[in-house]
Amino acid sequence: MSKPFIDSNVVLYLLSGDIAKANRAEELLHAGGIVSVQVLNEVTTVCRRKLRMPWEETDGVLQALTAACDVVPLTLASQQKAVDVAKRYQLSIYDSNIIACALLSGASKLLTEDMQGGLVIDTLAIYNPFKVVL
Repeated sequence: MSKPFIDSNVVLYLLSGDIAKANRAEELLHAGGIVSVQVLNEVTTVCRRKLRMPWEETDGVLQALTAACDVVPLTLASQQKAVDVAKRYQLSIYDSNIIACALLSGASKLLTEDMQGGLVIDTLAIYNPFKVVL
């Protein structure tokens, strides 16, 4: 069974005041998963700009994330796949890049709160892990 691909919005609930979602995000990350460099960049941006976390704390979040998850790179192949997904499903290029990296990583599940739960793209099923028990 392949590990799920985890979107940045799920990771960021670790830092939220929503205890139920923070606990669920922690449970998911503890079980392991896959993230892309884009997820790392999005988490960094939110930590620094929105949450105004100092670099030391931001580094701690990133270290915990990379220790819990496999990290896949952004490549020309992932960018080209993302453009194909964006065109076919009318999604943003950012969401499409997450989907493309998930597909190319071999994940069969994408855990995200931002996209349509239940949607299946090729071999990838999208789930909102805060609404569905996996």
